[in-house]
Amino acid sequence: MTAQKYTVLLYSDDQLIRERMRLAIGPRPADDVEVTFVEADTHGAVLRTLDGSEIDLLVLDGEAAPAGGLGIARQVKDDYTDSPPVLLVIARAADRWLASYANVEATILHPIDPMETAGIVADLLRKRKI
Repeated sequence: MTAQKYTVLLYSDDQLIRERMRLAIGPRPADDVEVTFVEADTHGAVLRTLDGSEIDLLVLDGEAAPAGGLGIARQVKDDYTDSPPVLLVIARAADRWLASYANVEATILHPIDPMETAGIVADLLRKRKI
């Protein structure tokens, strides 16, 4: 079986968080899903990457500063007609209602669980190619 190839943008102002995201997802989150990562550490870098590249999934740190992933998600959903799905990493389960307001497709909690994260990422990417 040949794996579908996807590009995932990881956003956090913290390099350690981006590394944890990358490790949790891995290069092959499922047998049929292969991932290449692009990283952004600022709000502007996220938007420039979206404008210049084909991105299949955004994984955004809801706790990033000064621009949090929640605000970026909302802007992307409002400004990009065919926006990629968003997986938002949040610190509190209670913030899931805010994520739904921003039209985020999925959330995961800090600390990032690799099994849960890989499964969610694979599902979101498979839906993207349909």
